[in-house]
Amino acid sequence: MAKTLQLNFVTAAGKQTSLTVDEPRADLSPTEVEAAMQEIISSGVFQVDGSPLETVKGARIVERTVTDLIKA
Repeated sequence: MAKTLQLNFVTAAGKQTSLTVDEPRADLSPTEVEAAMQEIISSGVFQVDGSPLETVKGARIVERTVTDLIKA
């Protein structure tokens, strides 16, 4: 089962965007995730259409099952 951590933000222009992290730690707490998201916002590293990330909208773990029918 593949897991990803989806981090959802709102930009200064009001646009929603997300970042995903493959295979997050199993023991993540909401407090840790929110603190990391605030650091991402504070760093100013990411922008969407020239607009920086401004607020945390939410975060979630997404699990999916992949079944290979043919392997190359």
